[in-house]
Amino acid sequence: MKYFGEGLSEKHKELNRIIRNKDKLPEAKELFLEIHEKLFPSEMAGGSETQVDGLFRDLTDREYAIMPSSKDETIGWAVWHIARIEDLTMNMLVGRKEQIFNQDWKQRIQVSVTDTGNALQDEEIMALSKEMNIPELLKYRCEVGRRTRSLVQSLTPEDMRRKTAKEDLDRILEAGGVTRQEESFWLLDFWGKKDVAGLLLMPPTRHVMLHLNDCFRWKEAIRSKKRFFLE
Repeated sequence: MKYFGEGLSEKHKELNRIIRNKDKLPEAKELFLEIHEKLFPSEMAGGSETQVDGLFRDLTDREYAIMPSSKDETIGWAVWHIARIEDLTMNMLVGRKEQIFNQDWKQRIQVSVTDTGNALQDEEIMALSKEMNIPELLKYRCEVGRRTRSLVQSLTPEDMRRKTAKEDLDRILEAGGVTRQEESFWLLDFWGKKDVAGLLLMPPTRHVMLHLNDCFRWKEAIRSKKRFFLE
């Protein structure tokens, strides 16, 4: 990836190679946690400074809500999107328990939606990005990350090959994590084809890497251009 995460793709390929090998489970967990930590600000796991610290440190609220071009989203939307997807998949599908997001977090972040944002149109993405309380959004994402790490440390070799349960996918729909719009509903089918190992390889890792790479690219564009889409 050009803008973010030098070396992470290679580490992710190694994780993919060993994650279903029961004899390498401790090694796989350690590698997952190493990758995962680098996808968050340092405050999430209390480690050394990460590249993500540099992304968020000096962003203004306005910059979180800028869509550089018609082909892009906003940094605010991307943070919401990756946090919601990690929360839903790790807690409701892997952990088979409740998500972290609730009415309290909804009020704190000051959002009008509860889903992942996949089906939002450009104007809706802009509106969401402008209404969000960014510090609370970042706190929510860090809380999601901490829960993921705790969950992964408790997984067994049998868990890694466990298939996603339909009742848990139904719970996500009922909770408003996914909508019935085509651009959103497909996620349930996608997640439903994964085992736990497959989920660990995408929503909390590879998926985040791709979106953070976009965020770094957008930040660069925001600070080098004078005119933006829908402004």
